[in-house]
Amino acid sequence: MKIISENDNAFQCDITAPCFAYLAENEVEFIRKSKAMVAFRKGENLCKQGAFASYILFIIDGIVKQYIEGDITKSHNLRIYKSGEFVGLSAIYNENIFNYSASALTDTKAYLIEKEIMLHVLESNALFASKIMKNYCRQNNFLFTALQNLIYKQMNGRMADALLYIAGENYKNESVFPLLSRKDIAEFAGTSTESAVKILKAFEKEGIIKLEEKEVIILQKEKLEDISRRG
Repeated sequence: MKIISENDNAFQCDITAPCFAYLAENEVEFIRKSKAMVAFRKGENLCKQGAFASYILFIIDGIVKQYIEGDITKSHNLRIYKSGEFVGLSAIYNENIFNYSASALTDTKAYLIEKEIMLHVLESNALFASKIMKNYCRQNNFLFTALQNLIYKQMNGRMADALLYIAGENYKNESVFPLLSRKDIAEFAGTSTESAVKILKAFEKEGIIKLEEKEVIILQKEKLEDISRRG
C-alpha cells in the first residue's frame, strides 16, 4: 500500500465522479480535505475482516474481490468491485469493524475517506444519501440471492451462477477470469477447488465452456442459465 500525494504524477482527482455529483461545493471540499489517495498492489488487502474500520474506500481504478473469511484455509467470495464503487459502507452505521475482507485483483487506486466525514455528508444531503442507499440495497439484494443459491442449489447450479456472474463483470473489455485462480472460482461457487475443477471440465466436455489456461470462455450461455435455473 502506498499513499499518493497531490504532488505525485500518479495522483487522480476523481472527486467529480458521478456518485459525488449530488454534493454541494462545500461538501465536495469537505470530503476532499478528509481523504487520502492510496495505491494497492495486486493481492494486497484493501480492508481486513475484523479489523477496526475508521474509513471507507472509493475505488478510482482497479478490480477488487470481496470475501468472507472462515478458518485459515476457507473463505467465500461474495462479489467483485470495480471503479466507481464504495468498499466498507456497512461500517458507517454498523460496528466499528469491517465484516468482510477485500483484496485487489489488479493494481488498484482508491480514496480512503474518514468514516465520520462520510456519515456527516450522508446526514446533511438527502439526495446523495438516497443514491448511496439505492446502491447499498442493490448490493444487499445480490448478497441475499447469493445466500439463497448457496443454500438451495447443487454444485452444478452454483458453478453456473458463479460463471455467469464473473463473465458479466467485465472491466474495460477485459475478462475477469484470468485474474482468478480455480480456487477463487470455487469460492464464488461455494465448493472445493477439486470439485470446481471437475465441474469445469465436465462443462467443457459438454461444449458449454472452453478452458484456455486461466481463461474461461462461455460458449453456451443459455445452457448455463438453464443449469442455474434447475439448480
